[in-house]
Amino acid sequence: MESGLFRRRATTAAGLWGSAALGVLATVAAVRILDDEEAFGAFAVVVATASFFQTLLDLTVEEALTKYGFRYLAAGDPGRLRRLFRKALVLKLAGGVLALVALLALAPFADTLLNGDGLGWYLVIVAALPLVQSPENVGSTALILHGRYDLRALFLALAMALRLAGIGIGAAFGVGWALAGVVVAQVVSTAAIATAGLVAYRRLPTGEERALGEDVPEIRRFVLTSSLSTGTVALRSSLVPVILSAVTTPRQAGFLRIAQAPQAGFTALTGPIRLILLTEQTKAWEEGRRREVVRGVYRYMAGAVAFCLVAVPVFYALMPWLVRTVFGTDYVDATHAARIVLFAAAIHLVLGWTKSFAVTVGRPGFRLVAHGVETAVLVPLTAILGARSGVDGAAWAFLVSAGAFAVVWALLLLRIRWEVAGADARSTGGGALQP
Repeated sequence: MESGLFRRRATTAAGLWGSAALGVLATVAAVRILDDEEAFGAFAVVVATASFFQTLLDLTVEEALTKYGFRYLAAGDPGRLRRLFRKALVLKLAGGVLALVALLALAPFADTLLNGDGLGWYLVIVAALPLVQSPENVGSTALILHGRYDLRALFLALAMALRLAGIGIGAAFGVGWALAGVVVAQVVSTAAIATAGLVAYRRLPTGEERALGEDVPEIRRFVLTSSLSTGTVALRSSLVPVILSAVTTPRQAGFLRIAQAPQAGFTALTGPIRLILLTEQTKAWEEGRRREVVRGVYRYMAGAVAFCLVAVPVFYALMPWLVRTVFGTDYVDATHAARIVLFAAAIHLVLGWTKSFAVTVGRPGFRLVAHGVETAVLVPLTAILGARSGVDGAAWAFLVSAGAFAVVWALLLLRIRWEVAGADARSTGGGALQP
């Protein structure tokens, strides 16, 4: 059993780290093959815009599907589980359609709003991307409910490999073809994971589908809050390059894409841990092992801080060489910004448990509060500092907003710690929770 668990976790790490490496290679391929700062800037802005509308208009039902999926499995209630899956798929598809319409509506005005040429046609090319990708997370959740987060990780690696191939082939013919390659790659990867998800769904406990009943109001609140949280994340990540392009040029947005490499790398590093925490801690919480979940969070943060104390100075020193070697001498102007983003990335790495933890404890509102504060700091600072200092100003906005995010989550974790300790004291007469 322990050997099987180790293999599953190791496979998850290999899959997610592999997908991250392939994602970096896809960016490098776009930079090198397009071989033009303006062209790559246009590519980066269009991809960010599509991602923004996808995240903003998509209903984040997969978090509720995971939380209540484990609850219904623990309660032996397959009928409600199956109804929940059907509702989730319908909502995801509806969000994809809304994002498609929004991108097509924006296309005629894109050149003016984003200070570029030909961006409208590029948005038309990627407009279908959110709809094509929308079923992916529902299929992934079916795998997670079986505890097969390793398969989810392998499919992510497949998706990034296909995206790398699509960009590599398409970029040789220009920005539009590179974007078309991204869309085609997503069609293939979604079909693959949807097929695996369908197989996993059919292997869940069987039972006649039945109404969600008294759980409906709670699930609706969960989905609404999770979706609002995801929308603020869209403002935090996808909208920032768009804002920077609007107050400067697409070229500066391209530099920002390079400068965000440390954040992408650190996020990828914690990806396997976050996926494992989501699966195993949510199951433990629903089974009543709540003290164990909180202690796991403290262990994660201790290890993350130790890693950052070693890794951050090393990457800070190597950053000029890394930017020049990986992306080329045309992008050395992004070096200082990348060093600033490195510190923001370290903060987010230490707090990498937060997204899964909010789902685990059934408090999606925690993410909404934390990301809301972060976004309220990030967006105006990006516009103000970006207009003044370009990519460096946007990088400082990332760092300041990451600090605000950390303060909010420190307070929220203390609240959960006290609640769990109080519940334990009432039920067993025990003392306070120790980290």
